[in-house]
Amino acid sequence: MTALSNRPIVIGAGLAGLTTALSLAPMPVLVLSAGPLGEQCSSAWAQGGVAAAMGADDHASVHAEDTIRAGAGLCDRAIVRLVTEGGAKAIGTLLGHGVPFDRTAGGHLQLGLEGAHSRRRIVHAGGDGAGRAIMQAIVAAVRATPSITVLENAIATRLLTTNDGVGGVAFRHNARAEEMATDRVILATGGAGALWRHTTNPLGSWGHGLALAARAGAELIDLEFMQFHPTAIDIGRDPMPLASEALRGEGASLIDEIGERFMVGFERGELEPRDIVARAIWQHMAKGHSVFLDARHCLGSHFAKEFPAINEVCLSAGIDPATKPIPVRPAAHYHMGGITVNATGRSSMNGVWACGEVAATGLHGANRLASNSLLEAAFFGERVAEDVKNFASAPIHLENTDRRTSDDANKNDSPNVREVMSSCVGVLRDAVGLEKAIDALAPLAAHDDRALVALMITTAAYRREESRGGHARTDYPSMSEGGTNRYPLTLKDVAHAESRSKIRVRA
Repeated sequence: MTALSNRPIVIGAGLAGLTTALSLAPMPVLVLSAGPLGEQCSSAWAQGGVAAAMGADDHASVHAEDTIRAGAGLCDRAIVRLVTEGGAKAIGTLLGHGVPFDRTAGGHLQLGLEGAHSRRRIVHAGGDGAGRAIMQAIVAAVRATPSITVLENAIATRLLTTNDGVGGVAFRHNARAEEMATDRVILATGGAGALWRHTTNPLGSWGHGLALAARAGAELIDLEFMQFHPTAIDIGRDPMPLASEALRGEGASLIDEIGERFMVGFERGELEPRDIVARAIWQHMAKGHSVFLDARHCLGSHFAKEFPAINEVCLSAGIDPATKPIPVRPAAHYHMGGITVNATGRSSMNGVWACGEVAATGLHGANRLASNSLLEAAFFGERVAEDVKNFASAPIHLENTDRRTSDDANKNDSPNVREVMSSCVGVLRDAVGLEKAIDALAPLAAHDDRALVALMITTAAYRREESRGGHARTDYPSMSEGGTNRYPLTLKDVAHAESRSKIRVRA
């Protein structure tokens, strides 16, 4: 372990983290993977693919406008332009790492359509198994790169700090406590969807990186914006399998138990942005209806060929999607909020970068455009690596760090956090429910990282008195004129709180 000290440490082994490690080569880097490499990360579960303006009828500026439109007024236009213009290069980098993107008979990249996109620009790999195919290639590239050391089954417990910034990482490796000195940490730990009872995320995606950053003093932002995927497959599994938005892109419709399409009155029907579709389903279910995704008329017998992974999931539950509609419901899917970062992925804390879902770059605004997440992960993985290479690093000695935060006292096991978040901070929220959640979470937050992240999300939702994108309040159903502000949040805003009366709400 001593020999691995004072090199950059990447915490997280999804697409963002591994792209960063690959882009740092030949600089030695240490990657902490919470499980076996390439497993239990949201990247590997992605079905939709990577959005990039690659078609003859498309342009980065069109992709940018689609992203901004979906983001409901909160996108950082400069970041959107930067990422969408870098889309083709990101695809090229992934191809260079051996990702087998799907191609047409003529050898061109096959481009799919998803909700709120005005062009076919979703690059797939293995049909609806894009994430798995991408991660298999990236993992193989990582294992073939001598400069990358991977510790599997290694879970970071705290960031160690100095007067100047980060000074190391405390972690458990195969249940043994370890500490590693470094002045360069890249957080790429994924999202926070597993804080909710119904989620499409791996159960380890509960906001781990947000807790690490917050307890070290870093700033977080946009925490109230959780995207609920409209069509999680409702067959009693936890986490829930996903019915890709690409199904609706191919013409699948949403129906209820009597076969009625309840979104026909919307301008784009089932291809509205995800927040609108999720709310429509939620409201229809609240009236006592069941909801199904019906692909019989558009795919029928071709379903298994076009969407083999979804077909396999459905068949395992006794549903043949070629002949029966698929039961679905909204589920926590993607967190637009995260660690505040600049255009190179730097956080507010010296020596700490963040990329992927744990970071709030400003690309997604209040509502992520479908398939922009893998693009962001690949793009910012390279960009963060470039900035880390230019960072003026100096050796750190662990005895000079503040190690009071290195113990593993946080249990992360409060049994009711998921129930609180699902009942009070779901697709639709209001002040009464949010206050109830704050009262339940605040006493737990000091000693439980899951409760802390849930409390910070709830506090952010409580202070945003409007509805925008993935944040919808029934007591404030409209967007406000001043709602385009983005509000930062730190541990100080919720520290030592016992109830909502002691939480500072900054408007």
